Amino acid sequence: MSEEGKRDLEGVYDRRDFEEIGRFVGEGDRVLDVGCGDGRLLSYLQEGKGVKGFGIELSLEGVGECLSRGLSVIHGDAEEEIEHYVEGSYDVVVLSLTLQAMRKPRDMLYNLVRVGKKAVVSFPNFGHWRVVRSLLWDGHMPVTRVMPRAWYETPNIHFCTVRDFMALCGEMDIEITGMVLLDEGMGEVFRLSGGGGSGVSFWHHLRSAQAIFAIHGRG
Repeated sequence: MSEEGKRDLEGVYDRRDFEEIGRFVGEGDRVLDVGCGDGRLLSYLQEGKGVKGFGIELSLEGVGECLSRGLSVIHGDAEEEIEHYVEGSYDVVVLSLTLQAMRKPRDMLYNLVRVGKKAVVSFPNFGHWRVVRSLLWDGHMPVTRVMPRAWYETPNIHFCTVRDFMALCGEMDIEITGMVLLDEGMGEVFRLSGGGGSGVSFWHHLRSAQAIFAIHGRG
């Protein structure tokens, strides 16, 4: 990695989720980052894995940040733009901490595995113990490290739990090929390197603040 790249990525390497997403991406893969934000994840993958990276971002501020990093990004609504992408046109399609902000998450999931030979999806787990405690004991929508905004400020509209996501994959005949569950401090709670999803206990779900899944369509 170049010194310029290291400076550009200052503060990124403490993002454990970036590291785990990178484990599901191959050297030199053609990668589409859907809802790429300020481009830090895509920069990480380009510098660390030598991927051919492309992004879609709705925020003009985010697009500007991406361009300042030298990334290839288009401005647009990801849910509309991805409909026009050719089937299997990317090795990996990434959706990082964005699924819960989609208007139609099921349709987005379908398009992720249609456009990518593999998809990597990460999201905050609404079944985490701090979330449950906040709802049951305090009677408030939670504010956590992974979900840092108050209910009236958040762009999130479709929260789900780890089990919800796994159930949806089953309904859509999408295969789970890998999974990493991380706690609030980004320590590992559970890891699955093969297919399936068995072995994830109630306590794994309760301790997991963020989930990262590698998936692909069976068709």
